[in-house]
Amino acid sequence: MSIFTKIVSGEIPSYKIAEDNNYLAFLDINPNTKGHTLVIPKKEINKLFDLDQKEYLDLMSFSYRVAKAIEKTIPCKRIGMSVIGLEVPHIHVHLIPINTMNNMRFVEKVKLTSNAFESLAEDISSNFI
Repeated sequence: MSIFTKIVSGEIPSYKIAEDNNYLAFLDINPNTKGHTLVIPKKEINKLFDLDQKEYLDLMSFSYRVAKAIEKTIPCKRIGMSVIGLEVPHIHVHLIPINTMNNMRFVEKVKLTSNAFESLAEDISSNFI
């Protein structure tokens, strides 16, 4: 069972942005930038292209809506997207507010307090449609 499956089941807390029956978006707790969000299918699947086409398109559609909410909340040049998935064997889309290419490199991190994470999650969630 992946750490993300434990987040879905509520065993591990998260800073939720949005959720429906099949997908969940929450703040990355080791963010590249403020607002770095993960979008996952609730069903534990290791690789992006193991999804059937409908599930893939639904994940991308949900991610699009989350990205729009992040963009309304965090001043940035754009929202970068990455699906790497080597560190956790559960599909996860990284949505990262970026101003430079270095924001996508996964080497520079920002630190936020629990209160800052909670407030940020609420702010982004309020812009989710």
